[in-house]
Amino acid sequence: MQSNQSKADVYEQITNTIVSAVEEGVGKYEMPWHAQSAPLNAANRKPYRGVNILMLWATAQKHAYTSNEWATYRQWQEAGAQVRKGERSTTVVFWKFYHRAEEQQEDSDAPEDRPHCFARCYHVFNASQVDGYIPQVAEQLPESERIQNADRFFASLPAVIKHGGDRAFYSPAGDFIQIPAFAQFKSPKGYVCTLAHECAHWSGAPFRLNRDLSGRFGDERYSMEELIAEITSCYICAELQIQSEPRVDHAPYLSSWLKVLKGDKKAIFAAASKAQEAASYLQQLSTLSRECAS
Repeated sequence: MQSNQSKADVYEQITNTIVSAVEEGVGKYEMPWHAQSAPLNAANRKPYRGVNILMLWATAQKHAYTSNEWATYRQWQEAGAQVRKGERSTTVVFWKFYHRAEEQQEDSDAPEDRPHCFARCYHVFNASQVDGYIPQVAEQLPESERIQNADRFFASLPAVIKHGGDRAFYSPAGDFIQIPAFAQFKSPKGYVCTLAHECAHWSGAPFRLNRDLSGRFGDERYSMEELIAEITSCYICAELQIQSEPRVDHAPYLSSWLKVLKGDKKAIFAAASKAQEAASYLQQLSTLSRECAS
């Protein structure tokens, strides 16, 4: 069982790592989530989720790791590889759920029928930190095919997407997404990243995910919604194998993001969780739509 102090340390450690990566990229607006490959566990090939993606992206960026494969020390040994001496691990977190009847020592004042969770930490190493292992390189589709896949993804969503004008936004009142014409973007991936961002806002509507941030983030809820949408966009782009691009128009939010993240060690966990929820929701809608059409 993780102690309360150890949990607090984990929250602080992960928050500090991500905050440091954000601060280092402020000048060029290169955030730790502007990455392409979704991190995978090398042993079971399962993708990491939520805040773990941000943590691994930030660490890979800092140390210039070239692989998106990670595993624990034991998992690397079982794969016939060896972590090099002196290499430092990266902390990832998984959540274990339980009920009061199972764990009486946690949250003693909470209702007995209420589910609880606690953070369980694992320490992983990148494939660039080990000997005796050849990283598996995912098949990289030509850019034209990746853009076509992205087009199919967005077309399969039940969102109303209108093209035209000179800015992108989601209209809660009209429940539609407005985005400039494809030709107005400097690159195809810029169009994809922007549309994914607005689809993230669309997903949070009261009659969809009902993403209400007022209780946790108060006056900063608007800027945190922008952070959640940006991270969601990067999660989607990583799945589509499209390099997410920095958006200079989001630079004004940086000070608010850093203020919230530094003041609340669980804020990035909440934002990453909401972003993962939004990305999964959009992916499920897209998959269901395509299955129904086939």
